Amino acid sequence: MKKYKLSFELVPDGCWYTNLRSALPKEAWDTLRRAAYARAGGACSVCGRTGRLEAHEVWEYDDEKHIQKLKDIIAVCPACHGVIHIGRTALCGKEAEAKEHFMRVNGASESEYHAALGQANRIHAERSRHEWVTDISRLKDLLR
Repeated sequence: MKKYKLSFELVPDGCWYTNLRSALPKEAWDTLRRAAYARAGGACSVCGRTGRLEAHEVWEYDDEKHIQKLKDIIAVCPACHGVIHIGRTALCGKEAEAKEHFMRVNGASESEYHAALGQANRIHAERSRHEWVTDISRLKDLLR
């Protein structure tokens, strides 16, 4: 499968509603997100758009041991964030905008969009069959 600059990150069902923003005190989350914005130089880490930014938690998944591990927190524009979390975006009725953004940022066709989304959905379905352990050990490095 082709690797895209902007991709879908479908969180396994058992990991929904567990995020740093809601788990940490507001001051700690604000420190993390502001650091991500500063590292990105005030621009989206994916498409380079300036303006309003959001903090996105990047997780990696060990599909053998079923460990969801925090990799980074990055700054993304709302349009890229909508693509990354396409499931939520679709539920909010904004999939068409996300599809256009995915295709524009990646120089992808509509069929490539659907193929990438299909692959992401297959991975999500398989990961959702398991219980996951969350590893946030990287957090101490991000708080420095």
